Amino acid sequence: MNPILSRFLFILIFLIQHASAKEKPNIIYLMLDEWGYFESGHMGSIDLITPHIDQFAAEGMRFTNAYAGAPVCGPTRCSLLTGLHAGNMSMRVNNGHSPIRADEPTLASMLKTKGYATGGFGKWGIGGRGTTGVPEKHGFDLFFGYYDQVHAHTFYPSYLIRNSEEVPLPGNSGMSFYQGKTHAQLKIFEESIAFIKKYKDEPFFCYLPWTPPHGLWGIDEDDSSWQLFKDKPWTAGERTNNDAKVYAAFMHMVDKQLGEIIKLLKRLKLDDNTIFFLSGDNGGKAYFATKDRPHGFFAPNLNPETGKRFRAGKGSLYEGGLKVPYLVRWPKKIKPSSVSNHLFYYPDIMPTLAELTDATCPKTDGISFLPTLLSKGRQANHAHMYWELGRQRAVRKGDWKAYRDKKGNWELYDLSIDIEEQIDLADKKEKMLQDLIARAESSHQPARLGEILNQALVDKDRREAPHDRNLQYK
Repeated sequence: MNPILSRFLFILIFLIQHASAKEKPNIIYLMLDEWGYFESGHMGSIDLITPHIDQFAAEGMRFTNAYAGAPVCGPTRCSLLTGLHAGNMSMRVNNGHSPIRADEPTLASMLKTKGYATGGFGKWGIGGRGTTGVPEKHGFDLFFGYYDQVHAHTFYPSYLIRNSEEVPLPGNSGMSFYQGKTHAQLKIFEESIAFIKKYKDEPFFCYLPWTPPHGLWGIDEDDSSWQLFKDKPWTAGERTNNDAKVYAAFMHMVDKQLGEIIKLLKRLKLDDNTIFFLSGDNGGKAYFATKDRPHGFFAPNLNPETGKRFRAGKGSLYEGGLKVPYLVRWPKKIKPSSVSNHLFYYPDIMPTLAELTDATCPKTDGISFLPTLLSKGRQANHAHMYWELGRQRAVRKGDWKAYRDKKGNWELYDLSIDIEEQIDLADKKEKMLQDLIARAESSHQPARLGEILNQALVDKDRREAPHDRNLQYK
């Protein structure tokens, strides 16, 4: 072949491939740790200041029936990233470091096959350093933050982790939950922004499992979000009298950072080609309850309009442990201010992103909800959805939900008339209960676990948080 013609064809093929790659949408998935269903202005909160989250909801789709993959941090991340429900996941405990297996595909490894740059920033939670579950071995070009959840209980650690290597944080001794010179969330946010800027010219998947508002609530004294709340006449707290104030400041902090990301997308002319997911990771917890606010100071599971509350909270398979806020924004693709009652949970994310990007989806327990997002095509639905944690079990089929407590007792609820799960129909609807129990039993398989390869490295990160033996860390 003529050398000039050969070079021309090479350049043409390269340009075609590059143009095809850029046709793929960028994907941002921001998951706020323990963000409660009603903890934002557009859901009725009068104390929390969340203008960018509220604007996000106005510009995108809000889901009323979104469920976490599990009611605690690690397992719900496993469900999200692997597309499996709790009965099939490899990692079902919440000890902070337990890993997924070396051979498991994730959202990132799936998207890598379609040419995506992949970055994660925040709390990993499905494999500590020195295990088979580290993110850089599961499709992530870069992960920066905490690998072990226990490490993530402090915002002033002496180091964070980048691809299993320690990154020192100046001025932090690692000996205090509340004092230091470098706030971890600010560094994680900086790295999140840097990743988007670096890969602006190619499709990227930016996974943001940020730790706020959960954690031991330490914040810089000069932080602008703290200045909004520091003089509030609130004395509610679990460890200090300022805890409720710092929680509110954290919500404002991440709201402000969300706004900065959207501002950047617009400046880089990426906004119209970026689908942006925003969710909690599991149900809310009734933090800082007082006599006047028995459902928690910010009442994450209490509907301020109806006065009805999702039962229980984080750690439980009642509604309060599983229902999460869920918003998706994609300018010119997703109808603004739309509200969907579509029933789905975290195993559905992987098939949704596979359909979106035309990727080959690994075997999952999920069903794509892209037809609902784009208001196109027929939306398939689950025959049932399943959860477990320890001895707890839950299965939902339509409006019916069966729950098994830690003692092995089964309960049955009709959520169409009893969202608070107060009317146990187990004795009156025995046939329905037996059907759901059978579905639960068929959904549970023995876990095939990941491996710890370097126990000393695992232990080092777990020691990094300055533990108080009187507290239980979740």
